Amino acid sequence: MIDTTAELTFRPADDFDLGDLVRLHDGAARWMAEHGIDQWKPGQKDAAHFRRRMREGEVWLAVHEGAVVGAYELWWDDEGAWGPQPPVAGYVHRLMTDRAHAPAGTGRALLAAAEARIAESGRALARLDCVSHNPRLRTYYEAAGYRFVGENKAKEAPGGAPSYAVTLLEKPL
Repeated sequence: MIDTTAELTFRPADDFDLGDLVRLHDGAARWMAEHGIDQWKPGQKDAAHFRRRMREGEVWLAVHEGAVVGAYELWWDDEGAWGPQPPVAGYVHRLMTDRAHAPAGTGRALLAAAEARIAESGRALARLDCVSHNPRLRTYYEAAGYRFVGENKAKEAPGGAPSYAVTLLEKPL
């Protein structure tokens, strides 16, 4: 089998990528809905959301054959899910792939790129959370080396949205 993820390149997103980021999010949200996963909603994250994430953290893209096929957000703190923490981790959010165009393994390649970026910053842990009612996603992250460290029954949702339960996972780097 040919490893086409070797052909992925990664770069920070900028304002010219906002349309691609919204497209990736909405595509992932539609896929979730089609597969009975009640999590993301199309239209839930707009260009302003991704612009803010670029300003407050980092947003990275995966590019394959000139096209954006994946992305993730990297935060340097996440009090909404994890509470106050010492600066020992990076927090991966909104791991997204273009299921129609991304090579197999792009999600894992995005995780590996995020982990490398976190380690490069001098932090020892990669952390993420996933909604507690999505055991398939938890299994995916555990297969990638993340371990369960707890649950937050009432993650503070941004923008006044209702809180929700999340599973907390981390991976030593």
